Amino acid sequence: MSAHANVSTTPPTNRSLMDLAALQREMAAAVMQPLTPDENMRPTMPDGRSTTAVAASFIAPNTRLTAFERLEIYNRQYWYRVLGALAEDFPALRAVVGNSKFDALSIAYLAEHPSRSFTLRNLGSKLPAWVAAHPEHTGRRHRLAVDMAKLEWAFVEAFDAAELAPLTQRKIAALQGDSLLTLQPYLQLVALHYPADDLVIELHRREKRQTSEAGVAHEEVSGAQTAVPRLRPRPIWLAVHRVDLSVYYRRIVREEFQTLEAIRSGSALGEALDAGFIGSRIPESKRADRVREWFGDWAEFGWICAG
Repeated sequence: MSAHANVSTTPPTNRSLMDLAALQREMAAAVMQPLTPDENMRPTMPDGRSTTAVAASFIAPNTRLTAFERLEIYNRQYWYRVLGALAEDFPALRAVVGNSKFDALSIAYLAEHPSRSFTLRNLGSKLPAWVAAHPEHTGRRHRLAVDMAKLEWAFVEAFDAAELAPLTQRKIAALQGDSLLTLQPYLQLVALHYPADDLVIELHRREKRQTSEAGVAHEEVSGAQTAVPRLRPRPIWLAVHRVDLSVYYRRIVREEFQTLEAIRSGSALGEALDAGFIGSRIPESKRADRVREWFGDWAEFGWICAG
């Protein structure tokens, strides 16, 4: 007799598939509920049902734990993991708003935008826009907090986004006004209210040092409040990019930033250059030289690709 003779090969019915999907939704809703302030599972579901009854509907108790207590383990571990992942990706934002406010901000954000991906890498994708729309979570440093969130998410994108084959010098020299171009997917363009890039670099450097020194005790070490110096507001335009698996913040002028943004939006090269110099104080006589400098840098870094 075959070793697999007792394994049914009958496909599941639509009813069983529906039951499984309903069970998965039920458990996910319970596990992804925010914890209480005491880090316990909530006694009621968002729809008012008893969590104890919901847990008992699909989890059996054992000799030591009730169904509620067994489900609570998953609830806690889910929240510890996602909160930890968000804190790891946004240490500078945490430093700006403070540890306790960052915890509250993270819980509120994740309640609205729970993990929907197979990877925690995407967890903070909506955080910059969310922080911008929720000043109640950031206090007096709201604009700086928005800058930090934008910069740290740009770091994530620049670190592991796709890379295309860049244009060669010969192809760049042959470009015309109607040429359509594409920017490297990893290249992130970030406009800031503060010169926050140096601060983010320093805070990330400290975080990396603490991680290497603390090892598994990292959470305890990084729990101390990090002092953040006062910054004067000043507009900064950044190109966040990747070179040899390292991320760099490169300051660029507003005209170069606007040109790159126009290229990314789909404008032909001539239109993009016109958009780049809108409101510019650079004299007409010097603009051609500036554009040549930009293309020299873009070619060196490999930012420009075929459209």
